[in-house]
Amino acid sequence: MANDLRIIFMGTPDFAVPSLEILVEQGFNVVAVITAPDRPQGRGQKLTASPVKACALKHNLPVLQPTNLKSPEFIEELRSYKANLQIVVAFRMLPEIVWAMPSLGTFNLHASLLPQYRGAAPINWAIINGEKETGVTTFFLKHDIDTGNIIFQEKETILPEDTAGSLYERLMIKGATLVLKTVRAIADGNVVTTPQVESNNIQHAPKIFKESCRIDWHQPSQRIVNFVRGLSPYPAAWTVINDKTYKIFKVSLVSKQSSSENEFITDNKTYLYMKVFDGWVDVEELQPEGKKRMSIGDFFRGNQL
Repeated sequence: MANDLRIIFMGTPDFAVPSLEILVEQGFNVVAVITAPDRPQGRGQKLTASPVKACALKHNLPVLQPTNLKSPEFIEELRSYKANLQIVVAFRMLPEIVWAMPSLGTFNLHASLLPQYRGAAPINWAIINGEKETGVTTFFLKHDIDTGNIIFQEKETILPEDTAGSLYERLMIKGATLVLKTVRAIADGNVVTTPQVESNNIQHAPKIFKESCRIDWHQPSQRIVNFVRGLSPYPAAWTVINDKTYKIFKVSLVSKQSSSENEFITDNKTYLYMKVFDGWVDVEELQPEGKKRMSIGDFFRGNQL
């Protein structure tokens, strides 16, 4: 049945690109790609295509960039491709008229082991919450977000040194392989799905906003380390020191013993220790306002606290 598949792929950021690439490389019939409209970027605010659009154009695939997923014009255009399978990787919420359209359904790739970490930021929250394991899940869409029947899952260990960035890279590749496995199973007609089990201990992964990225130094040290890891490199944890805002990209636990009541101690050369609930943590990488990201040693070569 693989030759009978007519696939529409929906995605926007670079996380979705390997999934689209692997389908094209394996010869599946991707009849169109749907992605976000071009956005102004950089100092010149030049209109820039999404990574998925750039990938689609490279492979000469038709690209649709609707601003309204419910508009009659878009729905009519979508129907014209006669797709029988839709795949969603890091895209927007879809109205039912869109996800219910293809005869074989619409499946989504999600960067967690559902039902855990439903929501917009599963990679960040898994690290922030100190999880030791996460993964990727493919599931068929239904009304409530991230609740549909599970097709396949693959686990991934979260390493102590992982940041949101490093875990993102691994799940992006693992996810593409899972998308391919899912499409092959659908093509062969042997998909068996599993309903998600609801419980009271499901963790959620809501969208992260800048104001919630401020570090609370009154938290325990390991909680702060995980918080910084889970927001690095984007959107980045931040703090205010001496009335100036700094993004903080890396902190570590230290065994420093000090009776100082100051909020931080430093030699202004090699270390910056911030006082926390149960001791001190070492700030290793930061970014002052208007400057680039740097090590604490580089920072102190031109700055004093």
